[in-house]
This record gives sequence, structure tokens and C-alpha cells, in this order.
Amino acid sequence: MTKITILDGGMGQELVHRTGRTPTGLWSCELMMERPDLVSAIHDDFFAAGAEVATVNSYTLHRDRLRPADLEDQFEQLHHLACDLARQSQQAHGSGLIAGCLGPLGWSYSHDGAPSEAASTALYEEICRLQKDKVDLFVIETIASLSQARASLSAAQQFGKPVWIGLTVDDQNGKELRSGEPLDVVLKELERFEPDAVLLNCSVPEAITTGLGILGQSDFRTGAYANGFTAIKPEFLKKGSSVSKLSARTDLTPGAYADHAATWIDLGATIIGGCCEVGPRHIAELSRRFAKATASDTGAAHH
Repeated sequence: MTKITILDGGMGQELVHRTGRTPTGLWSCELMMERPDLVSAIHDDFFAAGAEVATVNSYTLHRDRLRPADLEDQFEQLHHLACDLARQSQQAHGSGLIAGCLGPLGWSYSHDGAPSEAASTALYEEICRLQKDKVDLFVIETIASLSQARASLSAAQQFGKPVWIGLTVDDQNGKELRSGEPLDVVLKELERFEPDAVLLNCSVPEAITTGLGILGQSDFRTGAYANGFTAIKPEFLKKGSSVSKLSARTDLTPGAYADHAATWIDLGATIIGGCCEVGPRHIAELSRRFAKATASDTGAAHH
């Protein structure tokens, strides 16, 4: 049996739950500046739950998000802080990998408002340069269009690290990206970039299951990490909005989430984790069900 790699869960929503604060479009960055100890504690809890990969808290760290808050001058410093917090937790845990995080340009879930493909590539290159000496791999997250997939992969693959890309599919139609572009067409285009893994992330679990049916027919290493929102509402696609506009599902218990993950593994996924609203308890259940069993089946050692 193939070894399953367990990712961490969603940092941003975990910060919201632990502070009780109303999130802004820059919430995970703002909280990291005020309470780096909280970011560290969440990384620690995900490692303790069985995660083998800590994703750097840099999803919102883009110049166009920092600029309106007069924080652009701290761009480099914040990327280094995010990497260092993840690395400190990994060292305290004694094992695991650090994934540099490249979040979507423009706005989450929306392919509108992103810079041109060439400009996006340059912006992603800048982030990769800042993170490359502090991370083990790059994970590109929540990519909603082929153009942004090309831009991010073109950038990340220049730095000699493994690159994983997370595509976000339409919640009602898991066969398409949120841009409406068919997943099978996008996958064909991505072949020339040879990413080390293609994942589906931050869509409802049911849509991810549909998408993995297509992804599983490719030659890519595949994975999945869903969100726990009821759906992405149209008003959230407006730049500057916050997740306070979204509501969490009540049915996605750790057990229910792991049942979805079991289906993903049946469809060929070997990298499993969680996105928004998926916390340490969910990751602990994934680890309990999938990490130990598959490792003992193969005699494979954990990282």
C-alpha cells in the first residue's frame, strides 16, 4: 500500500476560533504580527495531531493585500517570520517538512483581479526567493484559473525545491476550476511543468471527490484538502471581503471528514490534509486512520 502523507489543517480559521476576533481580509497576517505565539501553538498542535507537513502562514502575504493596511514595508520581514515560526515548531516536534506557501493573487476563489500572467510570475518569484532557504518544498494553494496555475508554477520551479499545486474546483461542479475551465484541460496543460503533486483544495469535500475522479486518471501524484464551509458565496469573491461572510458546516466532524478522505485515497490521493475549518482534531483522525496503517503495511518510515 502507498504511504499517505498527512498535511496540517487550516491556520486562518483556527486563529479566528482561538481569538474570537472578527476576521479581516488580512486576518492571519495581522494576528501573526500581534500574537506569533498563537501561530506557533497552532503549528505545534497540528504536528502533535500527526501532521507531517507544516504550511507556512504566508497565504495572505501579498503586496496588494499589505499595501492598503500600510504594511507593505514589512513584506520581507513577515515572510521570514512565517517561515521561522513553522520551522521552530518542526524542530520542537523533531520531524516533519516545512511547506512554503504561495496563496492566490487577486483574491481567494476568484480568478478575477489577479495581475497579468507575467506580473503574477514575477510576484510569485519574489515570494519564493524570500522563502527558499527556509522551506523544504513549495505548496501553491487555492488556484482558481489556468493562468494563475501557469504563473505560480513557472515561478516556483526555478528554485530547486519540490512543488505541489493546489487547485480549487467549483463547489457545484467539481469537474471545473472556479474559473469555469475544465479540470481535464487544465491538467493536460500542467503536464509540461511536471509539478511534484497536484492537489485539490479549499472546495467542499463532495466537489473534491468529483474532481479527484478526473485527477486520478492523470500521471500526477495527487492529494486533497477540503474546507468546511457550507459554500463559497458570491459576495466573498469581492476583493477585500473576509471569511466572516462564510458559514461553517455542522456535519463535518473529524469522523465524517475522514470518511471523505478515505474515498479520496481510494481515488488515488496520497497527500491528505485540511483547509479552512479543518482543525487539529480532524488531522488527528486522519493520522489515526491512514498514516499508521499505511506505514505499517509497507514498512515505510515516517519523515
